[in-house]
Amino acid sequence: MSASRTELLRRQFELTWSLFEYHLERLEPADFLWEPTPYCWTMHEGSDGTWVPDWAESEPDPVPVPTIAWVSWHIGWWWSVTLDHAQGRPPRDRTDVRWPGAGAATVEWLRSLRTEWLTALDGLTETDLDAPAPFPRPDDPRYTVAHMAGWVNAELMKNVSEIGQLRLLRAAASMPPSGT
Repeated sequence: MSASRTELLRRQFELTWSLFEYHLERLEPADFLWEPTPYCWTMHEGSDGTWVPDWAESEPDPVPVPTIAWVSWHIGWWWSVTLDHAQGRPPRDRTDVRWPGAGAATVEWLRSLRTEWLTALDGLTETDLDAPAPFPRPDDPRYTVAHMAGWVNAELMKNVSEIGQLRLLRAAASMPPSGT
């Protein structure tokens, strides 16, 4: 008997999440705001203590290199909005998604989004997967909830690899050159 589409989507998600946990367990607070280049996007603490992401309405060319802080906020933003759509809530505006700050609070926030996503994913039936998805392509009636769930897997995998690469680059930057 073949696995259901929901089972397949969950297995793909869990593989990506296991790779993410490898990095989440090793992140240090200083990793989040480390700037790998002068041309990067990061998070800035406002006078009220909330964090604000660098942002442009149209993507700059070249695209700035994001910090781990920015990528973790970005995950929280798109995932929160996806969950709003999946659960029939009014979607939050980008500016309403708050980044908790560098360190354990952000790791816990991301883990809580994982738990919420798995609850939503596990609640989907095969019929639900065929329904039109309101996000991230609301104008394409061919785009289904199954596509949206697959997009979550792909977007998360991309963001996990970005965080992993940034974490490794920061760690390597403090090491002596090879062969010495």
